[in-house]
Amino acid sequence: MKKTFISAVAGIVALTGVSIASAADYVIDTKGSHAFVQFRVKHLGYSWLYGRFNNFSGSFSYDENDAAASKVSVEIDTTSLDSNHAERDKHLRSSDFLDTDQFPTATFESTSYTATGDNTADLTGNLTLHGVTKEVTISVEHIGGGDDPWGGYRQGFEGRTTIQPGDFGIDMVGQLGPAAATVELMLTAEGVRQ
Repeated sequence: MKKTFISAVAGIVALTGVSIASAADYVIDTKGSHAFVQFRVKHLGYSWLYGRFNNFSGSFSYDENDAAASKVSVEIDTTSLDSNHAERDKHLRSSDFLDTDQFPTATFESTSYTATGDNTADLTGNLTLHGVTKEVTISVEHIGGGDDPWGGYRQGFEGRTTIQPGDFGIDMVGQLGPAAATVELMLTAEGVRQ
């Protein structure tokens, strides 16, 4: 009975030319160090301060034939901030900046994925940082996808956006000068298909 039903559905699909496709689900490969959440901000307008968040997790759905259906979800442990300087990291985690004791996580949940070119798109969604949620748009490049040497299948993306910390209640200008009014965020994500 079950085989007959499956055969009947397959026959209907073949006759009508309907294509059944769905987005594949991927987990961002943070364990293999194939994903990064990084930032840079100007220090007094004289140099760039670079940093990253060492601990985060996330997943995404992606269909090469229907990229508009793509979705992304990321959660960042803000206490894992690392700018390669312990005292500065302590200050950046303090209530002067991220206040990680009160806001230990930041999240991003996408709401739309709009192609802008063959391998590029605008990924729009809600970024929650420092207890404030704002809509942001991330410029995304699809790096590539395919089989890996361990029998899995992967897709890789890189995204960049600029935010104003002041919009999230973080006073970077008072601490680092007017050039620190904006922060550049970079997310590199290699996902393993589930």
